[in-house]
Amino acid sequence: MNWQQLNSSKRSGSEHKTAYTDAVRTSFVRDYDRLIFSSAFRRLQNKTQVFPLPGPGVFVHNRLTHSLEVASVGRSLGKAVGDAIAQKYPHENDYFCEFYKYELPSVIAAGCLAHDIGNPPFGHSGEDAIRTFFRELAGTEKQQFTDLLSENQQRDFLYFEGNANAFRTLTHSFNEKTAGGFRLTYATLASIVKYPSDSLSGFNKKQLVTKKSGFFDSEITTYKHIARELGIPQLEAGKNVYARHPFVYLVEAADDICYRIIDFEDAHRLNIISIDTIKDLFLQFFNNEEGYDARHRVEQIFNDINDHNQRVQFLRAKLINLLINRVTNVFMEHEDDLLQGKLQKSLIDYLPEAELQLIQTIDDFSIEHIYNHRSVVEIEIAGYNVIGGLLKEFFAAVINPHTAKSRKLLQLISQQFVITNDPKKLYNDIQSVVDFIAGMTDLFAVDVYRKITGIAFPQIR
Repeated sequence: MNWQQLNSSKRSGSEHKTAYTDAVRTSFVRDYDRLIFSSAFRRLQNKTQVFPLPGPGVFVHNRLTHSLEVASVGRSLGKAVGDAIAQKYPHENDYFCEFYKYELPSVIAAGCLAHDIGNPPFGHSGEDAIRTFFRELAGTEKQQFTDLLSENQQRDFLYFEGNANAFRTLTHSFNEKTAGGFRLTYATLASIVKYPSDSLSGFNKKQLVTKKSGFFDSEITTYKHIARELGIPQLEAGKNVYARHPFVYLVEAADDICYRIIDFEDAHRLNIISIDTIKDLFLQFFNNEEGYDARHRVEQIFNDINDHNQRVQFLRAKLINLLINRVTNVFMEHEDDLLQGKLQKSLIDYLPEAELQLIQTIDDFSIEHIYNHRSVVEIEIAGYNVIGGLLKEFFAAVINPHTAKSRKLLQLISQQFVITNDPKKLYNDIQSVVDFIAGMTDLFAVDVYRKITGIAFPQIR
């Protein structure tokens, strides 16, 4: 791979049109704008990040606020890395220098905005609920599922992955939507594909790119086209496995930085962890720093702040800034491996050993005290029941669409998701059901589930 080819401004669905730009908005700024004004992005405001919304007076992150903050960190990473690349290659052409100095921040920020756009309601438990439903199919439903879908198509559901669903959400031409979906640039689209592998080759931890999957069977052709245009190499002959686009590492790093730190901030607001715990963990990152980031200076400012929430916000800002600088250095130090598609770990995993140990401590603490907190477990269980219940009803309807109940259920699916009732297109019909459910907010999913199961009686609006 090379930096010149990786920054294509061609758009999905508009490949043969001349890229339109003006003095105000470049092609890559338009990507960011298209995402932030989209209904799919707005729906993230009612999708759980970690903690359920606690009610008035206490504010924790949802998927939307998380994505906005990841985009902010991503923009900073894009600026730092872009400046470094432009400075290293000053004799490249004007487009090259302009892109890396001024456009890369928008590409990474847009990729960060979109990184969770394919996640179903209830976060990771929603993903697992979809997988569990299809793995537990039995009888004639299982028979039709296995007979009418290829192995790769089956694995799209048996190993349902929010990352792959994000790529579908952004590129698929849903009913009444223009060709190419959001019509984002190739550079932005490639930046969100963390695991550039199909479901058949994915979920194999022998290498980073096959740890999960990055695109469904229905989007293989789309990704192949993007990879060919950007010069992303195929890693295994005869298999849909590709190298990561280097920009992916920056989007991933922004997310890695944010969720580790922000989950602590939310846990503190909910009185799950103490200010002393956060202070003891976060200040250790500054042990070997000098100047304004020297530990004694950071600790002095921290102690001068009276409000505990503001103390946490101060440490959060300082630590994010420190990690942005660390990750930028790691990226440039591993430039050759990035361009050769050989980097087998996230950028965070290349931090100095002392800091890696601190990150591991944060991860261990989060698993024990945050991700297994009662409120988190309760919403995960709700997610299993609600998502599983919705799939049970709507999947039965597409398998046997001609009963009176099935016809009524299928009427509830938004018209943008096409149901063909053609057994030869069962894969597409199941995808439409999953598209419909995965796009729901937490509250809407609960509302639909309660109504179609008779728990709540619908009111006439």
